[in-house]
Amino acid sequence: MAPQVDAAELTKSLIQCASVTPVEGGALSLLDKLLTEAGFECTRVDRGEVCNLFARWGTKGANKSFGFNGHTDVVPVGDEAAWSVPPFGAVEKDGMIWGRGATDMKSGVAAFAAAAIEFVQDMPPDGAVILTITGDEEGDAIDGTTALLDYMAEAGERMDVCLVGEPTCPNEMGEMMKIGRRGSLSAWFTVTGVQGHSAYPHRANNPLNAMVRLMDTLASAELDQGTEHFDASTLAVVTIDTGNAATNVIPAQSKACVNIRFNDSHSGASLSAWLEEEAAKVREAFGVGIDLKVKISGESFITPPGELSSLIAKSVQAETGRVPEMSTTGGTSDARFVMKHCPVVEFGLVGKTMHQVDERVETAQIHQLKAIYKRILGDYFG
Repeated sequence: MAPQVDAAELTKSLIQCASVTPVEGGALSLLDKLLTEAGFECTRVDRGEVCNLFARWGTKGANKSFGFNGHTDVVPVGDEAAWSVPPFGAVEKDGMIWGRGATDMKSGVAAFAAAAIEFVQDMPPDGAVILTITGDEEGDAIDGTTALLDYMAEAGERMDVCLVGEPTCPNEMGEMMKIGRRGSLSAWFTVTGVQGHSAYPHRANNPLNAMVRLMDTLASAELDQGTEHFDASTLAVVTIDTGNAATNVIPAQSKACVNIRFNDSHSGASLSAWLEEEAAKVREAFGVGIDLKVKISGESFITPPGELSSLIAKSVQAETGRVPEMSTTGGTSDARFVMKHCPVVEFGLVGKTMHQVDERVETAQIHQLKAIYKRILGDYFG
């Protein structure tokens, strides 16, 4: 039997790499070396300022391939003085490993890398095991997983199925997997009126009156009542900015932004059209100018319950005693890109402290996650 790879120690080593997006920090180099020594063929797929890693054990174009997607980049530490431990110190205490990325998601990457190395050495499969690790999940995600998928298409590489290792469990290990995600759209409105003296409002055209009406209309709208696998879509007004410090001046312009998380009854295009329609109504009613800019971060998607979700649920239940709920809750992830390539499901550990000060993960959960991932590989390849 091949030597064991300690997933917790690997997590600590990765945390010590200060890989705040888009800085690589040594994390991918560490994984490159580890996987290469274990017989994986590794390729750096860097694009723009972003570093990415593609690793494959087995032959290219194998009849059966299992893929994993994860990221080693992390969000900024915030107020370092508020941390009780060094953010990149990988301190282990109270049965936990502390540090930025401990939960999201260096532990998930470490668990799968350790499981994959042991699996291919102990039980070499008839097929390929592929890891796609990006340094741009927490950023704009333009040159991260998308760059890896572009490389795979050009190089003739393919995953038949993919597991994304994001933390998916709200409170207890094994309670939830993600079989889809809501879409995300942000829209910026600029309303332009006519500036004037507040004592003579008839000589001005207050853009705030139009903005308040528009924001109230959007925030009050019921987008839908949910679908088979998704909760109801939501719209949140996230900012209204005018920057007017004078109490006797009607401003010329006001800006606002809304964010929509939407299910599979909508598309980014259909919602963009709806926003433009509502803006046009207010534009006409108030005689103001309204400029609209929309950014669609991702469309909603679903991997229907089937072989992949059953495979993961079986392994999770065997190791934790829990049957994970199939969910589509939460924000976006790089699964939104992978779904265009192959069926994808997300499963990882408990994510209660991700992005927080004193981010931390239970050491035992990392070992448990490694065991789940290794079992998934074993069951997939039979």
